Amino acid sequence: MVYKARDLKLDRFVALKFLPLQVGLIEEDKQRFIQEAKAASALDHPNICTIYEIDKTTDGQVFISMAYYEGETLRERLDKGPLSTKDSIELAIQVCQGLAKAHEQGIVHRDIKPANIILTRDGVAKILDFGVAKFVSKKRSTVSGSVIGTPGYMSPEQAKGSEVDHRSDIWSIGVLLFEMLTTQLPFEGKSDLSIMYAIINDPPQELSQYRQTVPDALQNLIKKALEKDPRNRYQDLQIVISDLQALGKKCSDTEPTKVVLLSPQPTPSIAVLPFIDLSPQKDHEYFCDGLTEEIINALTHVESLRVVSRNSAFQFKGKHLDISDIGRKLKVQFILEGSIRKAANKVRITIRLINASDGYLRWAEEYDRDLSDIFAVQDEIAGAVINTLSSELSELTGLQKKTLVKQYTDDSEAYTIYLKGRFLWNKRTAESLEQSIAYFKEAVRIDPRYALAHAALADANIVLGFYGKYPPDVVMPQAIQAAEAALDIDARLAEAHISFACAKAVYEWEWNKAEKHFKLGIELNQDYAIAHHWYAINYLTPLGRFDEAVKETIKALELESDSVVIGATVGLSYYFARQYDEAIRYLQRTLEIDPEFAVTNFFMGRVLVQKSMFREAFRYFQKALTRYGDSTNMLATFGHAAALAGKEGLAREILQKLLGLSEKMYVSPYDIASIYCGLHEDEIAFSWLARAVEERAYLSIYLKVDPIMNLLRPEPRFQYLLNTVFG
Repeated sequence: MVYKARDLKLDRFVALKFLPLQVGLIEEDKQRFIQEAKAASALDHPNICTIYEIDKTTDGQVFISMAYYEGETLRERLDKGPLSTKDSIELAIQVCQGLAKAHEQGIVHRDIKPANIILTRDGVAKILDFGVAKFVSKKRSTVSGSVIGTPGYMSPEQAKGSEVDHRSDIWSIGVLLFEMLTTQLPFEGKSDLSIMYAIINDPPQELSQYRQTVPDALQNLIKKALEKDPRNRYQDLQIVISDLQALGKKCSDTEPTKVVLLSPQPTPSIAVLPFIDLSPQKDHEYFCDGLTEEIINALTHVESLRVVSRNSAFQFKGKHLDISDIGRKLKVQFILEGSIRKAANKVRITIRLINASDGYLRWAEEYDRDLSDIFAVQDEIAGAVINTLSSELSELTGLQKKTLVKQYTDDSEAYTIYLKGRFLWNKRTAESLEQSIAYFKEAVRIDPRYALAHAALADANIVLGFYGKYPPDVVMPQAIQAAEAALDIDARLAEAHISFACAKAVYEWEWNKAEKHFKLGIELNQDYAIAHHWYAINYLTPLGRFDEAVKETIKALELESDSVVIGATVGLSYYFARQYDEAIRYLQRTLEIDPEFAVTNFFMGRVLVQKSMFREAFRYFQKALTRYGDSTNMLATFGHAAALAGKEGLAREILQKLLGLSEKMYVSPYDIASIYCGLHEDEIAFSWLARAVEERAYLSIYLKVDPIMNLLRPEPRFQYLLNTVFG
């Protein structure tokens, strides 16, 4: 937060920027800010904001006191529209001149973006916020792969967590010019991770698709600044300044500042918040969640409407936040909220459509129906939303007359029981999955033609197999049977193809057939996040097709931007690819969403073990086990790490615990093999690993890529096991 304040000693206005409290709690970070703020304050240049001091309040909050300027940030200016070519060039020159001064002193800014540039009323650009700047001659001691900066503006080397130099700021100048001319970013995505992936892997968007009046020479300058390899970029800002000055002389003074962009207006967008249970007993949460999901799914069929994913919308469940705040967080124009009061066979649904920017009600309706009419009500609600937004969705006129909600059963009782199963499935614990299976079985008993319930039954059994709660031959055949039943009923049901494909890959190892059904499922429903996720981690990754796996996982993450499960899986794919710094980078981003999520902490521990950073790895393992202590896989991986770290006593203690548990419940032989592998007891490790392959234990599909098995890999017996799994 930045505040305007009066310096009582010198009787002047200053700007006080308060740094996050956690910065002041970490001594290393605090010293870094103090040191680098001192360096920035010594930069005497008209295009750099003057820093007076850095200090902290009595409660420990760190703040920077700097000069106060009348004007607006470049971010605020661009919110009004793009700049003319001439103005963009002149502003870029000023920013480059300020940065060049910093570079002379060996300082790289690392966070050049519109919010960090203020335009004074005199037309002078001032660079703000050297809070994350660094000396190019010094290295910060941290976990390799840590990322500092703002996604969208950081260079590829910065996004990778690699060392950066002044050429990273040159990249940011290229991004800045692109945005000043178009109000768009050259690399975009629906989440920070997908933006960073695009920066590292994809070419920038063509500037000409947004604006055709930009001179070719300026477009070429931007392209050169945005070269992914720093060696191919401009090597010095003075050359950039010289080229910009030459271009500026050729620009017409009469070019209008107001520019008509070629890009279409932003797609109308909506978030459907979880419906509230107003039933007297408050026991219909499952029904509220299920109806919310159905309406979300219905609206996603409208191509001209961006609909926020379930995971993103459900993060606000039970939270009393201002609608405008939710709209800003989700970047949507409209919010749909509702409540349900259910009693006996009657249901009352109240719906409100709200403009997120100003909080005004656009439309409201109340539905009193018999439960048997619930399918028609879902379609009626979706159609009414589209009809209300017809001014924003002119091409959709009349679409509300079509059926948007696909009805998979005519039986309201089967549907209600299915919703109870989905509610428990979404909790994703072994216990809730077991309960969901009972509901799904009951739903298909009531309506044997309920294809979606059959597919859900398959998914629940598959995930139980992933968790290692039951032997594979108990849950996986049931999953395959349920998926086949779903396909017999509806051969175009994407969920059924993905369930069938996953079971065929992880249990029957029929890789060709699995890929056929994965691709068909994705073709039938490209917006089904689980399809991309499972295809990536249960097919492409085991086969070592890592680039494809990361792309599919990023696609899943774009569809479910707040899914910590999918976010963690991006890191896991890089872990299996032996790209450990990349894995750390993505896992750190996921931990920012939910620092307590057990799976992300677990994956981070695995990565750090491979970098021999055992002390740090143990901290992550312990955090994961605290949240999910009954996971034998997490415990076994911790034991493997302890063995590699020379803590043989701890490793054997964990081993004995798992061996004891294996006499009472299912423990994957793969897990036990991993500890013996860490202890360098190869013969016993091979015997357990062979047993894992014989049982078709889930983790056997990762034999080809799992770093845990590195010590056994040179043995001919290992190749035999690989041939068994992969043919």
